[in-house]
Amino acid sequence: MIKKYLHTRFRVSDMDQSLRFYTKILGLKLTERKTSPRGSELAFLQAPGTDSEIELCAFPSSGPVEVPEDLVHLAFQVESLEACINRLKKANVPITEGPIKSSNGTTFIFTEDPDKYEIELMEYAKEKK
Repeated sequence: MIKKYLHTRFRVSDMDQSLRFYTKILGLKLTERKTSPRGSELAFLQAPGTDSEIELCAFPSSGPVEVPEDLVHLAFQVESLEACINRLKKANVPITEGPIKSSNGTTFIFTEDPDKYEIELMEYAKEKK
């Protein structure tokens, strides 16, 4: 049936603002930017180590983007949560929760993109040698 997971679309209010967040702050790679046949502005982003993508879609005539709290979030593994926290603070991006250390040693925080989609950044516990 399904061969491969490809992408998930998130509608955004301001494509340039969202692209700055996802590329400059989170470090995702912009793989394609185009206009759809219906007139939506589309951008495809890829995280290191994966070939699946996040598709951002700006279509102002469909109304404002309103993301209900706790509806959806994106989760990314990071090398250094401390470095991410510093980068977010430098960019004046709020940390909405955490840092929290789970029972298995994983530490995580939550932040939000410009449209208030929740972003979880996780640093897995270091393996003992």
